[in-house]
Amino acid sequence: MANDISQWSGKRLHFIGIGGAGMSGLARIALSHGITVTGSDAKDSTVLSALQALGAQVSPEHKASQVDGADYIIFSTAISAANVELVRAQELQIPVLTRAQALATLMSQDRSIAVAGTHGKTTTSSMLTVALQSCGLDPSFAIGGTLTSSGSNAHKGTGDLFVAEADESDGSFIEYHPNAAIVTNIEHDHVDFFAKPEDVTKAFNSFAATISQDGILVYCADDAGSAALGRNPKLRPDLKVVSYGTIEGSDLYIDSINLLAMGSTARALWKGRLVGTLSLQVPGLHNVLNAGAALAMGLALGAPAAELLSGLASFHGTGRRFELKGTVHGIRVIDDYGHHPTEITVTLEAAKRYAGDGRVLAIFQPHRYSRTQAFMKEFSTALDIADEVILLEIYAASEKPIPGVSAAQIASAMENGQFIPNFFEASDWVIENAKPGDVILTLGAGDVNSLAPIICDGLARRFNSPV
Repeated sequence: MANDISQWSGKRLHFIGIGGAGMSGLARIALSHGITVTGSDAKDSTVLSALQALGAQVSPEHKASQVDGADYIIFSTAISAANVELVRAQELQIPVLTRAQALATLMSQDRSIAVAGTHGKTTTSSMLTVALQSCGLDPSFAIGGTLTSSGSNAHKGTGDLFVAEADESDGSFIEYHPNAAIVTNIEHDHVDFFAKPEDVTKAFNSFAATISQDGILVYCADDAGSAALGRNPKLRPDLKVVSYGTIEGSDLYIDSINLLAMGSTARALWKGRLVGTLSLQVPGLHNVLNAGAALAMGLALGAPAAELLSGLASFHGTGRRFELKGTVHGIRVIDDYGHHPTEITVTLEAAKRYAGDGRVLAIFQPHRYSRTQAFMKEFSTALDIADEVILLEIYAASEKPIPGVSAAQIASAMENGQFIPNFFEASDWVIENAKPGDVILTLGAGDVNSLAPIICDGLARRFNSPV
């Protein structure tokens, strides 16, 4: 099995599930290294077309013969063990790598920074990337969302840093062995894999133990789980441990926070010394903390504070993270990936601030039956922050339905919720009921984002107004 990217020189990598956000990014970086890339996905998409334009040979269907002649197979955890290409690869005894193992190999020649946490890792890794770019360091990056500034989720930079989003959902982030790591927060999620909260804690402790000798661990002092990790007396003594947050005594201390409708400002102090004003164009206290994580890591790496702050000030967000999709007749349509009660709470609080005197109308699609069952009460409480909420049925992802578990149960426990499982009826409801000044939010990790352009078009027809 490859563990150094030099071993892939002259080899052919075949990606099963190449159209996914994470997999397509790895394929893009492999192509940048001059490695031959082939791949397949269950359907055609613009992602496949873009990879094809970069030199990959891709197919919009899975066929066993497509792995013949490949030197390594890389597969997404969303791929079934019964997938015909995966089965064929095992028959031919072609080395099979998970996405995490492949990413570890791609990072092997760089100083790698892994950004982990139950929430905020996509935004934080994006912020760190933009901040380092502002310093002229041109890092490579592989992120779970698309950077608004570049329109890409992955890039092979000219510098020796590599920023990677570290997904904890299946415990595979222990494969990365980074030189430095950020842990934004630790909370119970991915209940299909982590049965109990302590299982999540154990996984993050294992992740911290993989950081390289004399490496850096940046943790959030405001989050109980992350703080417990950073202050764990069993951490290796060689690690440089750095804290950030609004808690006095944090290495990167943030105070004088002013939350605005679509941004914020705050004062940043590094080890007691004022380094400047943190100005953001993305809303919410959670994003102030995400920016604090990026700033703390940049400073710990020795990057100049002024350039880091300048980069963070220029950050416009990532795809599906409070992303403005259109404004019609004073009605703003926002799409967001939030799918855990904690994420929904901070997103809806930001949306209420953004709406001002207007209302927040949300369409929420729960993601996975197991998560819905585990956090039913928490979902209903979080969603009631909005003025009106439409509940779509659960997006199963790779799960089989759990008898008796439905989004209708969340709606029935809410004051402001109603269950409308049909996508077109749900979008018609918000189109007909929205008023100028309102904010419409499509919310969830499934395919609810497909409604945002439909809603924009419907509002344009209703008000005879351009998007």
